[in-house]
Amino acid sequence: MRFKNREDAGRQLAAHLTEYAGRSDVLVLALPRGGVPVAFEVASALAAPLDVFLVRKLGVPGHPELAMGAIAAGGVEILNEALIHDVGVPAALVQQTAARERLELERRDRLFRGGRRPAIVRDRAVVLVDDGLATGSTMEAAIVALRRHAPGLIVVAVPVAARATCDRIRRIADRVVCLQTPEPFNAVGLWYDAFEQTSDDEVTRLLAAADRTAAPSSLRPGRAPDPVEVIRRRAIP
Repeated sequence: MRFKNREDAGRQLAAHLTEYAGRSDVLVLALPRGGVPVAFEVASALAAPLDVFLVRKLGVPGHPELAMGAIAAGGVEILNEALIHDVGVPAALVQQTAARERLELERRDRLFRGGRRPAIVRDRAVVLVDDGLATGSTMEAAIVALRRHAPGLIVVAVPVAARATCDRIRRIADRVVCLQTPEPFNAVGLWYDAFEQTSDDEVTRLLAAADRTAAPSSLRPGRAPDPVEVIRRRAIP
């Protein structure tokens, strides 16, 4: 089964999350950029506020589609040490890549939020949404970073994922809702009829639309940047 587009996937995903509808403690967080159109549909159906949680994949130099790890807001780094060793990426180059991606993460934070502070996560039921999971490194980084903020519950919700990745994410999230785990998986985009890249403009438009329709969420007070926390994994399947 293929999804027509991200909006169709979001509507189908929302139908499996009805137990969270209308609850004042629910917050929907999207992994930009592709997760935002999916999460917008979920947040609309649940009548929940929508925000983004910023994560960036660390691509192997020369092969950016191959993830050697990921970084997330709050100074979290997830590193696939086995892959880094196998492809021979020097430690200095790993950190250069991480530093470059962190600059992009900060740029997107300024662009997408326009000065708004992130919604409070503590004690809330957080529905963490992406358009699909291949290696899952970005989702893993997001979960690790979110745990720092003491949510009451982390529900990972995706339309499609590699089965092994879904199984691994279940070990660190409180609940995983994944509509499909096809085998062989190969790539997220193969399971959509339309899978164009989501633009920065679309992300900001959807976030603004969500702000207009949802009740205002509490804001997190400003605080100093977190130190970098590096989490080393032997492998990210």
